[in-house]
Amino acid sequence: MRRVVRGFWGPRPEPVEALADRWQRTLDGFAELVPQAADVWSQVHGSGPATAFTAGGDGLLGALRTAQDAADWSDLTGTGLRLVGTGAPGWEAEVSGLAGGSPRFLLQSLAIVLHAPDIAVVPEEEILSLLARVWEPDFGDVSDDDVLDALEDDAGYSVGDPVVGRTGYLSPARAALIPVGLEVVRQQLPAGGELLSIAAPGDSATVVRVYERLREAGALAPLPRPLDRPVL
Repeated sequence: MRRVVRGFWGPRPEPVEALADRWQRTLDGFAELVPQAADVWSQVHGSGPATAFTAGGDGLLGALRTAQDAADWSDLTGTGLRLVGTGAPGWEAEVSGLAGGSPRFLLQSLAIVLHAPDIAVVPEEEILSLLARVWEPDFGDVSDDDVLDALEDDAGYSVGDPVVGRTGYLSPARAALIPVGLEVVRQQLPAGGELLSIAAPGDSATVVRVYERLREAGALAPLPRPLDRPVL
């Protein structure tokens, strides 16, 4: 089964050393939560074949500095990195991010795409919680293809809109707008914001219903454009 865990935020300029630290904490935390997903990592480049990558030491810092040295790099976009990991049979992970920039319209993001056997137990909420702690996003979600299709078809969701999936994360200002009586399990995170347990796999209808209520309440209002802040 393919699932996606994502976090999004607005402009947050950061030095490359701070980005490398966030990346390292992400990969270390992911390895603790899903050790079978990625024994070996490769870095995917914009052109040319993927190259072997060591997720530790100076590898992350060097990769991010190389990205910033590219001719087409701009702090208006942010610094991108894409890693693919292979692990036990049936497991594969991709971690990609675009961060540290001052974009005017394109959100910064970190996404983990995880392929796992259908019968596998995957700690989806813990992975989203990890992204929330490390990257301090404005919103985040755990979704799959069926959930995203249902949101697009039944709720008018468009790519780039604030969104929740089977599990969602909302920054403190967004969490303050959650309507009373919403039938989700809410967990406040130590660093701020809330994790929302919304629906089990396969229950896209509940995700659509909760998404619509949150949107109506303003909890999923888009950040103003041009972007001028990392969170609502």
